[in-house]
Amino acid sequence: ILTILGNSAVLATAVKRSSLLKSPELLTVNLAVADIGMAISMYPLAIASAWNHAWLGGDASCVYYALMGFLFGVCSMMTLCAMAVIRFLVTNSSKSNSKKITKNTVRILITFIWLYSLLWAILPLVGWGYYGPEPFGISCTIAWSKFHNSSNGFSFILSMFLLCTVLPALTIVACYLGIAWKVHKAYQEIQNIDRIPNAAKLEKKLTLMAVLISVGFLSSWTPYAAASFWSIFNSSDSLQPIVTLLPCLFAKSSTAYNPFIYYIFSKTFRREIKQLQCCRGWRLPFFSTDNSAENPASMMWSG
Repeated sequence: ILTILGNSAVLATAVKRSSLLKSPELLTVNLAVADIGMAISMYPLAIASAWNHAWLGGDASCVYYALMGFLFGVCSMMTLCAMAVIRFLVTNSSKSNSKKITKNTVRILITFIWLYSLLWAILPLVGWGYYGPEPFGISCTIAWSKFHNSSNGFSFILSMFLLCTVLPALTIVACYLGIAWKVHKAYQEIQNIDRIPNAAKLEKKLTLMAVLISVGFLSSWTPYAAASFWSIFNSSDSLQPIVTLLPCLFAKSSTAYNPFIYYIFSKTFRREIKQLQCCRGWRLPFFSTDNSAENPASMMWSG
């Protein structure tokens, strides 16, 4: 519910101010699409299976569920990687060079991200890698246990781990470390904190927001990655079902965090949300008035 409501709000505000969106913000929209796509396509089936105490639908639904999870998971990871690279380029480039990152460039990048994610998602369907049930039995994913059982599974999991997890994660960390060093040097050159330009303060806030989004995603998926790697080198029966279930649920919660981060750090997003509340009739009593001209708060609200 939090994922659908929060990311729907992100998409609604993006549509409302589509003409004002900057090119890097398109990646934020893409991340919201991936999060809400995961919630709609996967979570109802997982919830129904949990109530049933067993997986519903057999092998076909298991493959569908695993494919959707892999598709949207890789898309989210690569989108975060692209966000980090673009923030690094914008921070370390001159104003004229940063303007070269146009909306068309970002649209091409987003198209590549989806094609890359789709390619990895369909590879197990054409014979490289496998999809299978989780150890606790009420969701499906990549068959991690095939790592030792076949050369096919070994090569797929190793390649996927390097190209869809390690390389993007290292890129994200390297980019934000580079940005942090650049911001640190810039602030050292300005001794008086009151003289820091508004543009620099905004850049710092945007970078912090992007870092928190990436940290939220990576920290949510780290316990699941640890449990998955345990099942690679050990029997799945060696872990209690609750030990494999909780990391999976925690990973799925990653889709709900981002709208809250936007709300905390973005004045524009907060303003748009409040305007959406007004349009939907959710006006708070403090702001409800019939004479906006006599109420400064109402004038500011409508503005």
